[in-house]
Amino acid sequence: MRMFRAIDVSGSSLTAHRLWLDSISANLANVNTTRTAEGGPYRRKVPVFAEMLDKTIGGYEDTGGVRVVEIATDDTPPRLAYQPDHPDADEEGYVAFPNVNVVREMADMLTAGRAYEANLAVVDAARNMWTGALEIMRG
Repeated sequence: MRMFRAIDVSGSSLTAHRLWLDSISANLANVNTTRTAEGGPYRRKVPVFAEMLDKTIGGYEDTGGVRVVEIATDDTPPRLAYQPDHPDADEEGYVAFPNVNVVREMADMLTAGRAYEANLAVVDAARNMWTGALEIMRG
């Protein structure tokens, strides 16, 4: 419904940023995972966002907002550490650790959290505007 469009757009962004926070949580949980079912160390996951265009722009059927197109895998090489006693060490004694940088994940978590809060503020402002409009109509 067009009347609640601001809430729909912010809701799509809330969903996208929640997924980003989930990806960051998974990255931080696997920062030391050297063995996965696919083989090799865990690889950092990053959601790819795309805008949903209004159907008045380009004929798309979406209502606007943002959506997650895919969860991409970061292709940066794994971090190598010399630990010859580790069970996953290669013949030279190096262990391939995930390409997850804790500082970068924390910075991304702050960004995603603030974006989430900003969208919550938009939803709250839209709700307050509609509540005010209803009060005016009641007289």
